[in-house]
Amino acid sequence: MQVRPIRRSVLVDELAERLAGEPGRVRVLLDGAPPTEPAGFADGLAEELRLRGRPVLRVSASDYLRPASVRLEHGRDDPDELLDGWLDLAGLRREVLDPAGPAGSGWVLPRLWDAEVDRAYRDPRVELAGNGVLLLSGALLLGRGLPAELTVHLRMSAAALARRTDPALAWTLPAYARYDAEHDPAGADVLVLLDDPARPALVQR
Repeated sequence: MQVRPIRRSVLVDELAERLAGEPGRVRVLLDGAPPTEPAGFADGLAEELRLRGRPVLRVSASDYLRPASVRLEHGRDDPDELLDGWLDLAGLRREVLDPAGPAGSGWVLPRLWDAEVDRAYRDPRVELAGNGVLLLSGALLLGRGLPAELTVHLRMSAAALARRTDPALAWTLPAYARYDAEHDPAGADVLVLLDDPARPALVQR
């Protein structure tokens, strides 16, 4: 295993080149704790893919949280519930990942649940083209049975994550420790080390 320092722009460009050459629809999971900013990474990748002629659909896992009555049943700061019960995995499969798959219908629901006001969005389904790329970004996505052609994990060490996490969200740190231990996100197809977000490094196996 080798670790190669890489500029963020170069990393995004390399991933875009890799995905641009894949036939048919491609589903990509971009996973990382909030300080790694997986959504920003996905947005940059989406732009590069569009420049290469691939249609892209961006979906955020934060729009697929479960209702508050279920998600917060054990309180607002339960790390075990954050890991095990916040994300609507069944909804993501049913409404996003299965239809976006190679054999799926192509009709995807980009957003399901508005967690801020705790009610369903009213978005219509949109069609992902036959050569489209679905980019799903969020935290705690891997090792959960979500189907994808490519998985990317943006990794921070426990110490770096603790330093960069908002103190108000320190209660989430045990959830990420359990996630690392039980779901092996470091086994993603692409592993990026981001202890210093300004100096990413690509793990080459």
